[in-house]
Amino acid sequence: MTRIDRIFQGHRDQGTKALMPFITAGDGGIAQLPDIVAGLDRGGASICEIGIPFSDPIADGPVIQASMTRALDAGTTVGQAFEAVSRVRSSTDMGLVAMVSYSIVYRIGLKRFVADAARAGFDGFIFPDLPLAESQAARGATAEAGLILSMLIAPTTPIERAQQIAAASTGFAYVVSRRGITGESSSLPPDLPDRLTKLREVTDAPMAVGFGISTTEQVRDVVSVADAAIVGSAMVRRLHDRSGDPAAEAEQFTRELAAGLSGPTRVG
Repeated sequence: MTRIDRIFQGHRDQGTKALMPFITAGDGGIAQLPDIVAGLDRGGASICEIGIPFSDPIADGPVIQASMTRALDAGTTVGQAFEAVSRVRSSTDMGLVAMVSYSIVYRIGLKRFVADAARAGFDGFIFPDLPLAESQAARGATAEAGLILSMLIAPTTPIERAQQIAAASTGFAYVVSRRGITGESSSLPPDLPDRLTKLREVTDAPMAVGFGISTTEQVRDVVSVADAAIVGSAMVRRLHDRSGDPAAEAEQFTRELAAGLSGPTRVG
């Protein structure tokens, strides 16, 4: 059982839900990454998605795109991101999942990338631009390394196809809440509960919902029907707009969001 599996199993055993913030490696300086991750952990996050900077991020809105640009302008590399993760891994039980374009993985080499990520302390991956039909090699390599690979289920995905994607995912299935790109939203799609109910009928995989979740109330709404709420753009914006210590800001905002969870805020 992987760390991600243990986290979700722990939440299911206790009847609680997970919070999954997203941050961009190198936004604000790569040296800050370990402290920010530690702040998210203290604030009550169960799993952290760490975005590896890419010049043409897939499905990301202006907030995350801008963070990727800032990170790249600062000279952030994949190796630096891995090294920063390795410095915080021993001090946190929080799950760490890399969100990374498969073009980066392909350029480095699948087996080398997975091995380097595993040594750094990552627990798995999300490759947002990797189609199911082309995912067999990646799924095999991650499984062999004892890591998870979560795949995305879009709002327009037919239920039969969604079942296949969930079955191919390990750790959890990433359910995209709405059409379009990432970004904060004033409300969640009204059809989201019905979509998740239908998915529950065809898969036992934990379901984490992302895109448009930015407030305590939205976290509460999402985890009433899903296993985890993913908060990306709102966290990235909050950290960028901060006036003080980024780790303290990460902890504070995570605590605010975790108030939308029932019971203990984290199971590690």
